[in-house]
Amino acid sequence: MVEEVQKHSVHTLVFRSLKRTHDMFVADNGKPVPLDEESHKRKMAIKLRNEYGPVLHMPTSKENLKEKGPQNATDSYVHKQYPANQGQEVEYFVAGTHPYPPGPGVALTADTKIQRMPSESAAQSLAVALPLQTKADANRTAPSGSEYRHPGASDRPQPTAMNSIVMETGNTKNSALMAKKAPTMPKPQWHPPWKLYRVISGHLGWVRCIAVEPGNQWFVTGSADRTIKIWDLASGKLKLSLTGHISTVRGVIVSTRSPYLFSCGEDKQVKCWDLEYNKIWDVRTKASVHTLSGHTNAVATVRCQAAEPQIITGSHDTTIRLWDLVAGKTRVTLTNHKKSVRAVVLHPRHYTFASGSPDNIKQWKFPDGSFIQNLSGHNAIINTLTVNSDGVLVSGADNGTMHLWDWRTGYNFQRVHAAVQPGSLDSESGIFACAFDQSESRLLTAEADKTIKVYREDDTATEETHPVSWKPEIIKRKRF
Repeated sequence: MVEEVQKHSVHTLVFRSLKRTHDMFVADNGKPVPLDEESHKRKMAIKLRNEYGPVLHMPTSKENLKEKGPQNATDSYVHKQYPANQGQEVEYFVAGTHPYPPGPGVALTADTKIQRMPSESAAQSLAVALPLQTKADANRTAPSGSEYRHPGASDRPQPTAMNSIVMETGNTKNSALMAKKAPTMPKPQWHPPWKLYRVISGHLGWVRCIAVEPGNQWFVTGSADRTIKIWDLASGKLKLSLTGHISTVRGVIVSTRSPYLFSCGEDKQVKCWDLEYNKIWDVRTKASVHTLSGHTNAVATVRCQAAEPQIITGSHDTTIRLWDLVAGKTRVTLTNHKKSVRAVVLHPRHYTFASGSPDNIKQWKFPDGSFIQNLSGHNAIINTLTVNSDGVLVSGADNGTMHLWDWRTGYNFQRVHAAVQPGSLDSESGIFACAFDQSESRLLTAEADKTIKVYREDDTATEETHPVSWKPEIIKRKRF
């Protein structure tokens, strides 16, 4: 009676075959690959040449040169023999393998005297023995009048860079014999945490923009209530209210040269406020110098600097543009962001800048916008960025969260979510703008709960109470 064969699907059969193959070969995974003697010797010879090339070469005897005569002068360096040296013990010198040697050479000891191309063992003993030469032996020069010249080479000055071959047992090390350090990720600088110490109320609408005057005496805010308010920085008291815009004030800035305050709003007006004579100028009456066109959607942020490029813009078309003012056109367009770029900030000391978008905060290098790194983790619509000279980068978002970063490493050392003022909805927790004062000891934020919040560093914090909890990301090494 013929036994029926149980039928299996192709899927089952394939996996059974894979399992058998795995069981057959898995035991070999832990076995080391057998060493090939020839390839190992070749590898060691190449390593010796690369690592110890400057100190491994054939020493020549003055006696041999005299016996060979001028016909074999092309095989080695020419040495002049003087009567003063006759009758002395033959001395060996390492004369460089370059067209002209680095110097008179290093005298070899009895353990390392070799006359032809060294073998592996001799080469290793030479490499080990050379660093142990005393300072006097290492600096010993050839007898007076002795000169090393390659036949046909011109009288050129001897390079000083190769003098690193002469080694001391002290501080001097030969770079060719030094072990290379493995690359390490820089550790973040410790920054004290920031704490809220003042809440200023007075606006009747969202506070959309903020700026500190150069003298650090007062700051100015613009709001959805169509007013501009000037506040005393030390006390937080209201000094002056300016009216003139007929819609939300979206931007304010104080001139560093003149007593002028500039404001812009959703009423399509840019106003210049003369703080000295209490006058208002409508900038639309002035002739435009340049119209910089190129963005395909609303421009959300503009930054200016004295160096090139002088203007940097971020837009809702997801691009950042670096403008050439002389030519009046775009110099570079950065398209790395996938969502609207609402904030751009320039570092006050470094020639770099950062841009904020819901997908990432990105750092760039001027003048061509070379990408530096991503700062990930602030998963919200980032409305504002600011940075101080100590390398503290602050990002404020639409949901009221504020993240503080170390500029150099991108380490997020603090996250803040301040409560809204009493009477406001939780949904009104949003940060529209932030700025450091001129002393960089206070941080001001303009928020959706109609307040201005002031932060300062926690004086009681230390590296022990607030340690850096930093775990560098493990970079996966590519196999090929």
